[in-house]
Amino acid sequence: MKKKAVILVIIGCVICLFIFGYFGVAYYFSKHFYPDTTINKIDVSGKSLLDATKQFEKVIETYELTIGDEGVEEESIYGKNIHLKYASNKEIQEVLKQQNVWSWIADIFQKKTKTVKFNVEYDETLLDEQINQLKILKEEQIPGENAKPVFNGEQFVIQKETNGTGIDYEKLKKAIEKKIKAQDMNLNLEKEQCYLAPEYTEKSEKVRAACDIMNSYLEASITYDMTEPVIVDRSLIGTWITVDQDMEVVFQTDLIKVWLEEFGNKNDTVGITRTFTTPDGRAAQVSGGTYGWSIDEETELTNLQNDIKNKAIVTRQPAYYIGGIAATHAMPDWGNTYIDVDLTAQHMWYVVNGTVELSTDIVSGEPIPEKITPEGVYTILEKEADSTLVGETNPTTGQPKYIQPVRFWMRVTWSGIGFHDADWQSAFGGTLNQISGTGSHGCINMPVDQAQLLFSKVEVEHRLSFIIKIWIMRGRAKNE
Repeated sequence: MKKKAVILVIIGCVICLFIFGYFGVAYYFSKHFYPDTTINKIDVSGKSLLDATKQFEKVIETYELTIGDEGVEEESIYGKNIHLKYASNKEIQEVLKQQNVWSWIADIFQKKTKTVKFNVEYDETLLDEQINQLKILKEEQIPGENAKPVFNGEQFVIQKETNGTGIDYEKLKKAIEKKIKAQDMNLNLEKEQCYLAPEYTEKSEKVRAACDIMNSYLEASITYDMTEPVIVDRSLIGTWITVDQDMEVVFQTDLIKVWLEEFGNKNDTVGITRTFTTPDGRAAQVSGGTYGWSIDEETELTNLQNDIKNKAIVTRQPAYYIGGIAATHAMPDWGNTYIDVDLTAQHMWYVVNGTVELSTDIVSGEPIPEKITPEGVYTILEKEADSTLVGETNPTTGQPKYIQPVRFWMRVTWSGIGFHDADWQSAFGGTLNQISGTGSHGCINMPVDQAQLLFSKVEVEHRLSFIIKIWIMRGRAKNE
């Protein structure tokens, strides 16, 4: 009996000790943190609220926030420079209260990591001063680049946006305040999105819409029907379109104008030197004048952009200036119907479809600057029967230098040069034009019957109907 009593007493003592110990440890952990407990990365294992508070105060006293990024020199803001101090331990106390002291037997073996927002105080004016002294705000603020469609030679693809070195001050300040309150000691500029973010990213709807429009423009193909066809397709179009700052698709008109200028220089023929064979078989050259192809680059700029916008697939001529269309792109570009005036031989031919229908001597302008017949390639601008030609005013007399009625007038230039009959001439050809008073004031004098014949055959040019072509040559014909 005594043995059983002893055992019972022992068991009772053990139970009492366990109960006392259990409640004692529970009470202890109502005042102390569990083992392996960290708050905001600070180890508070086994510490009382007072001791943990003192530890946090000490940490705050030596607080340093490191600011940096890959490729950026690290900088620091120190708590002491902004009068940082611990304002309240309510957050720590709340963590302690959340401990379930009655389950301490299981909980003491588990790692407990807590993050709280510290109730700290600092001088905001001093913080602003510290932020404004950061080198990242004083260095060159290179802005980020928006995502945008770029041409890869075949199509437009979206180029990803890039961050620059420009810092968004408001975002930086908010990130610093957040780190200070959490007592986090590192601030990564990129992770906290402190850089001035590009307005458009590769996922922006406007970027994708612009890319689709630009790729649709690449479907256009414009073929210019020249001597050798000139094709404007995606390889060119892709270099002419881009987006503006609002991600609207725009044409780079300067680049198109440069291309059109080169296109015009290659294909325009007004005033160029032409090599040809005269009706009597001689090799000759002529330059100058108003006749030939002349591309209207401003109008064609508009036409070309419209074709691209409409995704047109066309073969056409470019826009030409009025009077800027020739008979053919091949040289000589006046075709096989024309008037040939040889100023050296003082002779002219009227050729229709390659056959000479008129051949006559003429008298051209006296070879002095104010009377010489201009060399070049022209068209018949005007026809008038029984016309009166009036010369420039003589400054000495105040009267026209001449007033001359003619029966058949065929204008070549608006300055007063043309073909007409000259019944006052006793002869034509030879060197009569070199005699003062016999040479004309620049016109081509013809026998009356020949002028009448020419007048009956030539037609005045229209914008799309250039039937009669004329070139005038002086001193360039050579016998082969």
